[in-house]
Amino acid sequence: MYRTWVEISLSQIAANYRALCEVAGPGVAVVPVVKADAYRHGALPVATRLQAEGAAWMAVSNSAEGVQLRLGGVSAGILVMGDFAPFERESLAAANLTPVIHSLTRLREYDAFARGRGAVLPYHLKIDTGMGRLGTRASASAILEAIHGASSLRLEGLMTHFASPSDFTSAQTAGQVAAFEAVCGALAAEGVRPPLLHLSSSAPVAFGLRHAFGSMVRPGLALYGYVSPPVGPAPPVAVEVKPALAWRACVLEIKELAPGDPIGYGARWRASRPSRIAVVAAGYADGVPHSLSNRGHALAAGRLVPLVGAVSMDLLTLDVTSCPELCPGAAVTLIGQDGDARYDAEDMAREAGIISYAVLCGIGHRVARVYVD
Repeated sequence: MYRTWVEISLSQIAANYRALCEVAGPGVAVVPVVKADAYRHGALPVATRLQAEGAAWMAVSNSAEGVQLRLGGVSAGILVMGDFAPFERESLAAANLTPVIHSLTRLREYDAFARGRGAVLPYHLKIDTGMGRLGTRASASAILEAIHGASSLRLEGLMTHFASPSDFTSAQTAGQVAAFEAVCGALAAEGVRPPLLHLSSSAPVAFGLRHAFGSMVRPGLALYGYVSPPVGPAPPVAVEVKPALAWRACVLEIKELAPGDPIGYGARWRASRPSRIAVVAAGYADGVPHSLSNRGHALAAGRLVPLVGAVSMDLLTLDVTSCPELCPGAAVTLIGQDGDARYDAEDMAREAGIISYAVLCGIGHRVARVYVD
């Protein structure tokens, strides 16, 4: 029914969520990260299912993503992590979204906005402990003064974001934990103890770094079935998660090529022997990385086959000489499993020279979403 589509298992996402909750342990809230359309798994279906599983919070990047969830009936707390422009304040308040505030100037501005509405609005404050992007680097005393001065706001949480959580050759994560704990300790000494302290996304949870959990964790990639490969002497992976998405595409044509015949833009590949080439209905407009040209793979008829020639906007070509039974109308698997053969987003990322996040988030909107359970 589709030229190219992804099959998404909500039950697998739910199973991954339960596995992450088990690792987090009692007293630690697990906040599913459903930004970027739930890494292209579908934010509303994923959030709806995980709310039914007991998730009390969801995390998104911007107010528009949060409003979309509210309009879809999600009643859980929604944490907006990616900062906000002044024009987004009204939608944050109207949709009962909880923003993360990243500077003391923005804190004072949001307090003035809340006062003008005659409301007391919740927020989390982000501490920049070494990522160098969003978050305040103000001293604990300046933070304390700003919190006390924001009488129309309610501090619900403090957070930070690790820059190198999968790099076990680096001391950066330990340094960030220490910096965060120092700020939290200084505030607590003055009576400021927000209930939610959160530092960790997927990697620290997956590798069981309990000292970095706080009272809340924010898994994204692991929720969808992947753990980033570690660098250096990593502890054993503490959670078993499985990919929840398979990407398939239709074979449009089968070409029979003689030795020396070229394929695609720039004639970047020529047949070295009599070859069967499958022309497949997916390209870089759908999210297939162009860098896979002449170096990627896919699954066809239960076999791993090479991607040959250039990935074009709407098409790619596979050498299916080893698959004589393949015919037009058949499906090939770009990510997923076919029989005993597997080629997942991490495999595609490695061959494309990118990260698995980019592979998943790059799957385009013209790729149909099919929920299989």
